[in-house]
Amino acid sequence: MGYRIVFAGTPEFSVAPLRALLASEHEVVAVYTQPDRPAGRGRKLTPSPVKQLALEHQLPVEQPESLKTTAAQATFAAYQTDLMIVVAYGLLLPPAVLATPKLGCLNIHASLLPRWRGAAPIQRAIAAGDAVSGITIMQMDAGLDTGAMLYKAELPIHPEDTAQSLHDKLAPLGAQALMTALALLPGLTPKVQDEQQACYAAKLTKAEAQIDWQADAINIVRLIHAYNPWPMAFALLEEQPLRLLNAQAVTATVTTGATAQSHQAGEIVALDKTGLYIACGQGQVRLTQVQPAGKKPMSAYDFAQARNLIGQVLR
Repeated sequence: MGYRIVFAGTPEFSVAPLRALLASEHEVVAVYTQPDRPAGRGRKLTPSPVKQLALEHQLPVEQPESLKTTAAQATFAAYQTDLMIVVAYGLLLPPAVLATPKLGCLNIHASLLPRWRGAAPIQRAIAAGDAVSGITIMQMDAGLDTGAMLYKAELPIHPEDTAQSLHDKLAPLGAQALMTALALLPGLTPKVQDEQQACYAAKLTKAEAQIDWQADAINIVRLIHAYNPWPMAFALLEEQPLRLLNAQAVTATVTTGATAQSHQAGEIVALDKTGLYIACGQGQVRLTQVQPAGKKPMSAYDFAQARNLIGQVLR
């Protein structure tokens, strides 16, 4: 049985579920997305990835600044929907909107709730060293990702995963989980989240992206991966920012011309074709891919050519 659906989403993560709905027996009667934002060097107003897909399929597109106004709520109610599907929409849904669809509002969330409620579940899971992530299909309520859970799909997090690579695996899984949940919807039993297990995935900031080399090498690598592609981990080398795109924790100490005990945290201690070795509070980090200011991403080995980096300190 097909449902009448309003879809709400904005970034690339929301595109796969919308594509799945458009290819299904369900009817997408309208798409809600964030207003067009300036993007690129020219700061030209640019439609969201979800809006671009909606326009390709000649779907009505709504872009209210808020859903709290009477006018916005009347527009929404006029679509007479069975369900609202929400994926990284970016606007708060007031109680009047949550109560409008006959069967409520469902959210596709990129974590295994109640772990990592909030804005940055993918990045926080990598930073914390979680072994598994996944998708939760949940009923929306007035809280932040606090609604009852309907369906979950798990996905392992690999040591080499960045936020980008995990995002790219979770997006199609979100679409798959949604379609499974919709097929099972009449028989699914909502499960209340355990508040004792809940944790919050705070929004990322640029301020947190500067690496503290006093930390453990394993944790530093997790942060480098979690912050790729944004806000991108960085360090200062000769007072210039150096973005850190990819890295590995090294178990055996690698050094050039000095004892390991003499190295300070952040010191570049060795170089080989696999990367630059950085002393940390515990262990070493091998930087494999970096991006100097004003340049394109490059291997750390290529970056080191024609530079005398051994003994220099990243801040």
